[in-house]
Amino acid sequence: MLKENIARWEILFIQYLKRDWKKIIFWILGVGLFSAAYVPAFVEIAKGDGARGMYEVMQNPAMTAMVGPTPVETGSEYTVGAMYAHTMVLFCGLIAMAVSMLHVAGHTRGEEEDGLTELIRSFQIGRQANSFAVTVETVFINILLALFIGGVMVSFGADTITTEGSFLFAATVGAAGIIGIAIALLLAQIMPTAAGAKGASLGLMGLMYIIRAGTDVSNVDLSMVNPLGWTYLTNPFTENNGMPLLYAFLFTGALVLIAYTLEGSRDMGAGYLPRREGRGKAKESLLSVQGLLLRINKGLVISWLVAFVLLGAAYGSIYGDMQAFIESNELISQMFLHSEVSLEESFTSTIMMVLIILVSILPIAMVNKLYASENGLYLSQLYATKVTRARFYWTNIALATAAGILGILVAAGGLGITAITVMDQNNTMEIMDFLAAGFNFLPSVLFFIGFSALLLGWVPKLGKLVYVYLIYSFFLNYFEGILDLPEWFLNTAVQSWIPRMPMESFELITFTVLTLISLSFMGIGYIGYKGRDLDERA
Repeated sequence: MLKENIARWEILFIQYLKRDWKKIIFWILGVGLFSAAYVPAFVEIAKGDGARGMYEVMQNPAMTAMVGPTPVETGSEYTVGAMYAHTMVLFCGLIAMAVSMLHVAGHTRGEEEDGLTELIRSFQIGRQANSFAVTVETVFINILLALFIGGVMVSFGADTITTEGSFLFAATVGAAGIIGIAIALLLAQIMPTAAGAKGASLGLMGLMYIIRAGTDVSNVDLSMVNPLGWTYLTNPFTENNGMPLLYAFLFTGALVLIAYTLEGSRDMGAGYLPRREGRGKAKESLLSVQGLLLRINKGLVISWLVAFVLLGAAYGSIYGDMQAFIESNELISQMFLHSEVSLEESFTSTIMMVLIILVSILPIAMVNKLYASENGLYLSQLYATKVTRARFYWTNIALATAAGILGILVAAGGLGITAITVMDQNNTMEIMDFLAAGFNFLPSVLFFIGFSALLLGWVPKLGKLVYVYLIYSFFLNYFEGILDLPEWFLNTAVQSWIPRMPMESFELITFTVLTLISLSFMGIGYIGYKGRDLDERA
């Protein structure tokens, strides 16, 4: 029966590899290099007493909740390998898991909603051949990803970055991706829509992360019950414990079998949970463009704002231990210490830049979501009414701007409140210093909104290029203290034009000019949006 249900899956598998080859290359290079390419930076950080300082900082319960525990008991045993696995493996696993979830949900339930699955099933193909082919494809991608990560890490030849530990680290990241496959496949059968499957998958991943944060701090043995715990309790380069991977693969196999059983009894395009019945009458807020767009973005805004608060608080918790950490290593000192300013002010100027980069993601996503709604035919009926494109465009830009401002407020506020709480009484910084440092970067947030709006108006399919420039800007600004780069090259990142408060003084001219440039981008984007054809898939 199973053989009949997945008949000719191999044909679909080959076709999917041909269809997704560009995505696969970016997937492996992106996640793989993020996971493996920082080894040289960690080697530099560990020099001198850097590893000991890092160990002391990571003993903070807030840091344990964020990145997980380490089996290392003393700073002298905190090698480059131990440090790398401790700080990187959980987040690399989360990224691999999230990408796999989105891929599986999009190519199973997503294709059912698009009508592609119905077309495929009209040929001599097994009823579940599509799901099986997508599963095999995603497992194959995660295996390639693990091999790539392990190979890159070994190629650096760093001390304590052993071959065994490198490939265990890589296998852990790959296993996280494979767990994501099983979770997404199961929820794709249960949830009523593809969007619901994606949201539930990512929500469950977030819930597992929050639960393990609590158990890692209180009793790490309880984290072994959490599937997410199996992605970092392998402890590469220290214990090299491969047993959690066995638990992960057994768990994955069980979920996949359950998912295929459920799919065999499910009507195409329907989930086991019924669609929630809507209201008989819409809320008055939905009768306006701003109310509708706010409703569409509500989940996105709330989740990111919570993340900003938590990130700000996590960074703020470091202030109590930063003295020993920063002064323990020359490389770290170059990144955070500057003459004639206090340690807290120097650290704040750099960390605030990092937070603002993250805050910029939310308004970018909101601007791009207008194109996603346009492309998905969700707004077609409204476009045909007397509601103008100007109303859609400027309302969306205004909401994105408001979200950016609110993001700066909660991120800078979370950082400031936590930092002031943990610092000693000799501290001279106040909450307004943190808020001023945050809102000093408002023009950079507006710039990314304007850049996104420009692409939305003229070349909306290239909207994700904004994220590429965002990452590029982050690396230039974060590592400018240790990279000997010419001034003109550093100035290709928008944040380089903005003074770092409270380390530097506020510059009204720079603030005004960057704001005007951003507003001009928004205006030029509107001209393109008003005149171009709608990009609505058939």
